Amino acid sequence: MAKSIRLVETDGMRSPAQTATQSGAAMRDLAYVEIKRRIISCEFRPGEPLNEAQVANMLGLGRTPVHQALHRLEVEGLVSILPRKGVLVTPLSLNEVLDMIEVRATNEVLCATLACERGHESDFKAMREIVDRSPPLIARRDIPALASLDLKFHTAMSAASRNRVLAELLRGLHEKQARFWFLSLSDPQHLENVYQEHLEIVDALERRDVPAVSKAVRQHIDEFRKNIIRTL
Repeated sequence: MAKSIRLVETDGMRSPAQTATQSGAAMRDLAYVEIKRRIISCEFRPGEPLNEAQVANMLGLGRTPVHQALHRLEVEGLVSILPRKGVLVTPLSLNEVLDMIEVRATNEVLCATLACERGHESDFKAMREIVDRSPPLIARRDIPALASLDLKFHTAMSAASRNRVLAELLRGLHEKQARFWFLSLSDPQHLENVYQEHLEIVDALERRDVPAVSKAVRQHIDEFRKNIIRTL
């Protein structure tokens, strides 16, 4: 009569099943991050069909983590999974982005106001350091790096607000708007304008000038809105 083998976890050791589960989760997360990055940067263009097998081969991953990642991205509204038709990158909608800008305008002004009141000097220093990295990137028109920097800037301001619910809301809006951000940066002057607008926001935060920072944030978002309308 064969004896059953029972794997027991000891301190510092994991069972093969646990290791496999963790490895699977890591592959799923990697697929999610990489596909999302390509969608946001418009490497996978709006309205483009995605083939699971081809994406898996491109990423050097199995189809299972890619399949799981695509379902997660569908929940976030970045892809559509259509029965018998496959996966499509969600097309861009001007009305949708204008709706997001409307929501962002109200909440980001609130975020900046709270950051003025609750932020630490170290928060403002971190934001200043992020902004100071912009000029060389603008000079060589490194759009992906500038997009990443923009997200870091707004994430840092959200952190300074000390309101996690607000920060999470704004993070989602910025990620969804990132594709529009990439398309709107075809104009070199707009790159410089974004840099100057970020400087004005940091200057006002450092002075803890609530009216000035509110005005700077409103102008920053309004310029983004105008540029999107010109671009799309």
